[in-house]
Amino acid sequence: MNISGLLIYWYVENKRDLPWRNTHDPYFIWLSEVILQQTRVNQGMSYYFKFIENFPTVFDLAGADEQTVLKTWQGLGYYSRARNLHYTAKKIAYTYEGKFPQSKKELENLKGVGAYTAAAIASFCFNEPVAVVDGNVSRVLARIFEVSTPVNSTKGHKIIEQMANELIKGVDSAQFNQAVMELGALVCVPKNPKCSLCPVVSYCGAYKNNNVKDFPVKNALKKPKSRYFTYLIIVNEDKILLRKREGKDIWKNMYDFPCIENDTEKENDEIIKQIMQYDVLADTAFEIMDISKTFLHQLTHQSLYARFYYLKTEGINGQLPENVFWTKKNEINNYPLPRLIDKYLKNSFLNHQAENGLV
Repeated sequence: MNISGLLIYWYVENKRDLPWRNTHDPYFIWLSEVILQQTRVNQGMSYYFKFIENFPTVFDLAGADEQTVLKTWQGLGYYSRARNLHYTAKKIAYTYEGKFPQSKKELENLKGVGAYTAAAIASFCFNEPVAVVDGNVSRVLARIFEVSTPVNSTKGHKIIEQMANELIKGVDSAQFNQAVMELGALVCVPKNPKCSLCPVVSYCGAYKNNNVKDFPVKNALKKPKSRYFTYLIIVNEDKILLRKREGKDIWKNMYDFPCIENDTEKENDEIIKQIMQYDVLADTAFEIMDISKTFLHQLTHQSLYARFYYLKTEGINGQLPENVFWTKKNEINNYPLPRLIDKYLKNSFLNHQAENGLV
């Protein structure tokens, strides 16, 4: 039996029972693939069920307002995926009458549907013989064939894709794709792979040459950019100021608090000077009730360092920007919030006040 046959045989015997593997509905497959990008299965599972409960069809997702979609997505990060998911649901529902394109090429024309997701839908739902290449697949094939080109380069990805497309010929494409991904997830893992359990270990060049740890080869990633946020928790009795994020920055259309950003870390006295000069607080008396610890929030290409200054006022004299507004403290969680803000709220002075019956 060749590599492809051994992988499929192993998969049939050892695969995990995951809900999106029990359907050929392209809507559910699409949801699962978008959710599982940069997300572990055990975390993504609850979101998958939440989405299909709240939006059981592509028409339900298309008909929802963006704020509801973002709130359902809250905690997964990469919020552009949720916005693209919503946009594309409308396209499929209203332009394609609820029917998904059936080929990888056509699927790639949909916003937010890249080569990987398009291949997954085409293969799993419509049995198109096209390889699905994710990090697991790249790792497995790079080790078997000792691919020396970095897999996170355009050339390296193309090499892996060509190899996968050769292996897929003459076999069930959906099962083969699932098999390679499952092997990467369960056996051929990044660190300490379980080579003794691998069904194709006899074909693995890296194993034969005792250099499994050297594969896959990857180009070094750029050092994340550091950003320093001073969030202003401005309260007046039972009200608090919220800000809707706009523009092309992170967390578009999510909600956080008025913020002062710096390129470098500032001392407390410098930050207080900045707060006193902040437009929203112009000619406004305030009392600093609490200063949080520094919260580090890691994004793929950014490291965010945030401190939260809890300010008590008797009202705002300055002009509020259009995207800044008052809401009740106990209604904050009705809005879609970035994980950084959610983390603060669960460990904050607001929480302390609530525990003591002060809000």
